[in-house]
Amino acid sequence: MNKALVIGATGLVGSSLVQQLLTDEHFDTVIVFTRRATGMQSTKLVEHIVDFDAPQSWKHLAKGDVLFSAMGTTIAKAGSKEAQYKIDFTYQYQTAENAAENGVPCYVLISSTGASSRSRIFYSRMKGELEEAVKKLPFKTIHIIQPGILSGNRQEKRLGEQIGINVLNVLHHLPGLGSYKPIDAGIVARAMINAATKDGEGIYTTTLKEVFALGEQ
Repeated sequence: MNKALVIGATGLVGSSLVQQLLTDEHFDTVIVFTRRATGMQSTKLVEHIVDFDAPQSWKHLAKGDVLFSAMGTTIAKAGSKEAQYKIDFTYQYQTAENAAENGVPCYVLISSTGASSRSRIFYSRMKGELEEAVKKLPFKTIHIIQPGILSGNRQEKRLGEQIGINVLNVLHHLPGLGSYKPIDAGIVARAMINAATKDGEGIYTTTLKEVFALGEQ
């Protein structure tokens, strides 16, 4: 693999992903599609400031060997369920669709544990709907990564999420709950890269403790 495409590069997982890709020998070029500059510097990095509401205007740029999709937000930050759905589903699906039509062979998506289109929980249902939609796209290989709650240094503070991390840091020691240990964003990013550089075609889903194993290889 030579050319990596990334969306969600300014987020918790996405920023770590780009940093790791820039030092990974599998990739000569890292192309980032973003609404604002990442602030990163490298001879391997190419940044395109794009309008995700007009995906056809930059579709021709979405060409490479693998598309990494790490975009995501919260209702609080987006302002509404509709706005969150646009970012977490619509933008990601449209980018994946364009890349698939351009012949990009591999797609790696960060989803979430519990993702299901039948879930009564909005977030889990949205993630499940995206998984089902992208599985129908003509990529040769699709990797869906389903981590649990993420830990790491976010630019913005999420009180509810931090409380959840603190609770799970205690509960994961209990029998049967080990896989619910909060996972560092850097491990998730490494799992994405390791998935992309594996041989084989098809659709693969990596869940919970499997993400830890894949990210620590």
